[in-house]
Amino acid sequence: MRDIIAKISLTALLVLAIFSASAAEKVTFEATSPLTVAVGTPFRVEFALNAMPDDGTFKAPAFEGFDVIAGPAEARGQSIQIVNNAMTRVINYTITYVLLPQAEGNVTVGPAEIAVDGTTYRTKPLPIEIVDEGKAPAANAPQGDPQRREEVSGDNSAQSRVAKDDILLRAIVSRTSVYKGEPLRVTFKLYERVPVVGYDEVKFPSFNGFWAQELNTDNARRQRETYNGKVYETLVAKEYLLYPQQAGTLTIEPAELTAVAQVIIQSRRNADPFFGGGHDFVNVPRKVQSPQLNITVKPLPAGAPASFSGAVGTFTMDAALPPERLAANSAATYTVKISGTGNLTFVQAPKLTLPGSFEQYNVKTTESINTSAAGISGYRQFEYPFIARAEGTYDIEPVEFSYFDPARMQYMTLRSKPLALDITPDTKGGGDAYVVPGRGMSKEEVKLLGQDIRFIKLGNAQLRPVREPFLFSTVYWILLFGILLLFAMIYAALRKQIRESQNAALVRGKRANKVAVQRFRAAKRYMEEQNRHAFYEEMLRALWGYMSDKFNIPVANLTKENVREELHKRGVSAEASQRFTAIITKCDEAQYSPAASAQMSEVYGEGVDIISRIEAVIKR
Repeated sequence: MRDIIAKISLTALLVLAIFSASAAEKVTFEATSPLTVAVGTPFRVEFALNAMPDDGTFKAPAFEGFDVIAGPAEARGQSIQIVNNAMTRVINYTITYVLLPQAEGNVTVGPAEIAVDGTTYRTKPLPIEIVDEGKAPAANAPQGDPQRREEVSGDNSAQSRVAKDDILLRAIVSRTSVYKGEPLRVTFKLYERVPVVGYDEVKFPSFNGFWAQELNTDNARRQRETYNGKVYETLVAKEYLLYPQQAGTLTIEPAELTAVAQVIIQSRRNADPFFGGGHDFVNVPRKVQSPQLNITVKPLPAGAPASFSGAVGTFTMDAALPPERLAANSAATYTVKISGTGNLTFVQAPKLTLPGSFEQYNVKTTESINTSAAGISGYRQFEYPFIARAEGTYDIEPVEFSYFDPARMQYMTLRSKPLALDITPDTKGGGDAYVVPGRGMSKEEVKLLGQDIRFIKLGNAQLRPVREPFLFSTVYWILLFGILLLFAMIYAALRKQIRESQNAALVRGKRANKVAVQRFRAAKRYMEEQNRHAFYEEMLRALWGYMSDKFNIPVANLTKENVREELHKRGVSAEASQRFTAIITKCDEAQYSPAASAQMSEVYGEGVDIISRIEAVIKR
């Protein structure tokens, strides 16, 4: 009976965990199709959902400009995986259509609709370019040796598959005319109509005359756009916020890179006796460059207020004033908080004017700044600590902060409330504090009368030598305390060593770098033997194994996203995290791609370098 109850409970918990895992996953509904298709050539359009839909809620688009020759074909599937008590459930629901283009031109497949638990989801429209391949000019036949003629023909065929405008690099700016200090956004975007397997010789401009802030593009996804009448897959390569530091015409130099496109050509050497010919994968490099852009930077208008220090944007100011009544020789703080959007990084502390009898200390600055495509926003807070040394009544002038608002094209001045301070006598009875004219006094310089003068003993002094025994003397207690402290330190060190040896996760973390070095040595040996598959396999084991040992995460649960998250928690820069994931991607592509675009020596050097940099940051 107990066994039956235990089995029922376990089954209920398993079902509850499955539904919990399914409910926690975000629902996505996406459509996929080729970028370009030929007239009269059928192709597939797939609508993929990662959840089970409500029955009868799927609505297909009209498919104008196409003939539907098959579909809809539904496919359902799910899988459950449990690793270290962590359950993962994956659901796949796909609806497929086979379409036949009617005529050349640009046609858009409209959005499809489906409902999951009463919520409606829609796909994005899919632009598709329909071309007439019969209008393409025939290639000139090469002359000479038959084998050489076949190789040249294959190269020419591969080159002809990648047109001049099949890969583009554009620089897109949010505006071309700004004021000095006003931000603008520049986006370097890749436009591709052919499969690209890698990028080489990547070079971005140095932005002379600008202060540049790179934006995070790690989560940028490929999208489909129509440009110059053609359909492209686009990807944001880099994005920056630029703050011009001088007036005039500033130039954004071109960015450039070499994209490696991969095309499939017919091969006579690999001919199949049953199906005719084989196919070869050929890498075709294409060097692309963005155009040079000129930005007009207008100078700030004349007549800036005296409290203007270069702030450009939209800001507000809050001031937390000290109490209006203070005792002499007591400390207080005047706080000013400037919030808003603009060049917050360059905002300086406003000037606070205090009476000469006040002792003012260095300004403490705290900030919270967020960088996004819309600009830099957040706040900077300035704390002015001071000590009122002399009693009396003082009028403190308001704090002023001025900034230039580009939207209004004028200077704006913010002011705090005026403050009247009433400094009462020191309640501790310390007497009046003496203030040195012309400068503030430090706390060490302020001495209260009666404590800095000692009375001189009068009369004949009766002095005699005193020899203390060693036992219970000062030296005795110092030595005893030192010995006890030494034993306590040794005991603590031994206990720590025992705990660390028993902590398998800590031992793995400490040995992570050593194990990675051993695997890098094995990878180098495979590289020298030109064993390409074994080399990339060993490199992946070294990189993933290092992260698994260092963060105590099983290799099966490691993903690029949680690796970047763990590295960010330990202070590793986003650039180093991006480099690590790029090396992983390069190894994966080189291991499974028929024609690798990466050199083993380059991959080996980058892998060793990034692990060394990460280890140096984590050990810090």
